[in-house]
Amino acid sequence: MKILVTGEKSYVGLNLKKWLSQWNDRYDIEFISLKNEKWKSIDFSNYDVLFHVAALVHKKEQQEMESLYYKVNRDLTVELANKAKQEGIKQFIFMSSISVYGLDGLFGEKQIIDKDTPCAPISFYGKSKLEAEVEINKLNDKNFKIAIVRAPMIYGSHCPGNYSRLRKLAFYTPIFPAVFNERSMIFIDNLSEFLRLIIEEQCHGLFFPQNKEYVNTSQLVKLISNENSKKLLLSKSLGKLVKLVGYNKVAKKLFGNLVIDPSLSEYKQFSYCIADLPKSINISEKNIEKGV
Repeated sequence: MKILVTGEKSYVGLNLKKWLSQWNDRYDIEFISLKNEKWKSIDFSNYDVLFHVAALVHKKEQQEMESLYYKVNRDLTVELANKAKQEGIKQFIFMSSISVYGLDGLFGEKQIIDKDTPCAPISFYGKSKLEAEVEINKLNDKNFKIAIVRAPMIYGSHCPGNYSRLRKLAFYTPIFPAVFNERSMIFIDNLSEFLRLIIEEQCHGLFFPQNKEYVNTSQLVKLISNENSKKLLLSKSLGKLVKLVGYNKVAKKLFGNLVIDPSLSEYKQFSYCIADLPKSINISEKNIEKGV
């Protein structure tokens, strides 16, 4: 099966390739860059699946960048999907995000994304991703299947973003807030196995892969610390301080409650979740130690 992945340096794409290498010659993965016009001359008819993961991600958004977000995340996605359909690709997988809901997390109460939760993105990233979803869904038919993946926070060895930041804290701080929150997250190997399964089944529709169990941020940092033989004290006093500044966006993302209803994620009874939280942290830290 031939799979074309956008984003030559994509964390998710590169890990998918690594994961699929277990199946000998079953999968053949190639990468393309969308940073120039060269991709337009590539013959897509040679591929069965296009996995579109390349995007302009949400860092510090500035007003003058608004048009660029829509150009990259929406317009380019639609152009890519149209070319894929015209040239005979059977399945188009679009890596979206729960950012389409515009939720950061709440302190002291649950915040659950379920089938009735409205999409109300507040960032250019979330808005452009949602508009791309709407447009490419119009192309879905029996010969061209659109699969949209709304993923929560992804973590694993060498993962950029919040996991990398939390890992640094696990290494360099002797004390960390004890906050009893719940977040939906997904280990990169669990996500890779999920992607493998929907590729095998040629699935279409809207998907919400996540770990089978919710993650507590303080527990996550403690596990990273333990794996590296570091001493870390979880402080309830610091936890109370975090709650006092809970209006802060970063604090909400790290310590607020935000989960996906498990009923949205139980594809194949969660068989894609090959590692629970402790095992996933063990794998991640060992891979980092090995440099893989």
